[in-house]
Amino acid sequence: MMTNFLPPWWARNPHIQTILPLLTKVDRPELRRERFELQDGDFIDLDWLSTPKEGEAILVIIHGLEGSAESHYVRRLLHDCNKRGLCALVHHHRSCSGESNRLARSYHSGDTQDLQENLQHLKLRFPTSPLLAVGYSLGGNVLTKYLGEQGENSLLKRGAVISAPLKLSACAKRLEKGFSKVYQSYLIKQLQQKVTDKVKDDSLRDAMPVSLAQISQLDTFYAFDHRVTAPLHGFTGVDDYYQKSSGIDYLATIRQPTLVLHAADDPFMTADVIPTEDKISSHVTYELHDQGGHVGFINGGNPFKPKYYLEQRILNFLLSPE
Repeated sequence: MMTNFLPPWWARNPHIQTILPLLTKVDRPELRRERFELQDGDFIDLDWLSTPKEGEAILVIIHGLEGSAESHYVRRLLHDCNKRGLCALVHHHRSCSGESNRLARSYHSGDTQDLQENLQHLKLRFPTSPLLAVGYSLGGNVLTKYLGEQGENSLLKRGAVISAPLKLSACAKRLEKGFSKVYQSYLIKQLQQKVTDKVKDDSLRDAMPVSLAQISQLDTFYAFDHRVTAPLHGFTGVDDYYQKSSGIDYLATIRQPTLVLHAADDPFMTADVIPTEDKISSHVTYELHDQGGHVGFINGGNPFKPKYYLEQRILNFLLSPE
């Protein structure tokens, strides 16, 4: 348990920690977009903060479910990277950069192939630049799984995982209860709209596993993932998808220095995401805080101009010489 994060008295509620950052976005620096063509004929968009100089590190930022370069946590990190002169890019998941992807399939919590392709591409273009990565929420689960799958072969030098739903089944059920249903509804509506657009697309309709009339019935993550995510991405069903894609079992095989940070009061999760010591590689630094909400971690300022713990902690860890 780490004690160097302490929320102010007015931000001790997990929902304030989770929602207030959405309402107080910081300006982000100008970005340059690059379209990266994937091997299966689809694409993802990369938003660059700057071009790396010879030997300069590149920070790959992996956003959460339905996030983008506009997400509050990405904007803040880009702002701080710009202040420090650190090269960074936002790795958008398929369909999250403001334009629908080409294929019926999209992205999911265990999809590490797109990340691997991008990292290989970066290594070829900038062979002397160390690669760093931070993943938030769903992006954090993807990053955990990637690091654990690759082990010694990881193309990343260091990683940071923030508020990741490392046990997907437990997190899906948590979002069906209490106030957390508000978060589920907000995200599900975005997913439903994307599926609706594809079902209405003549070139994709036949490849979609649901009809237009069925989409509105998929009002929980469990239902949506069972009827849409699992069949589109080669899983036999939602349980198969959650079991194979959850990051928690990959923590033990990580071989690069990695920070994993959770809040015990995260309204997206349960205690099932908290790994036991014997399940964590010696290369993993695990921080569990009593408070912080979901990708919140407000530690000062005031309700109109909050200050945050995450950016300083992430960058200090990733840029550590050790």
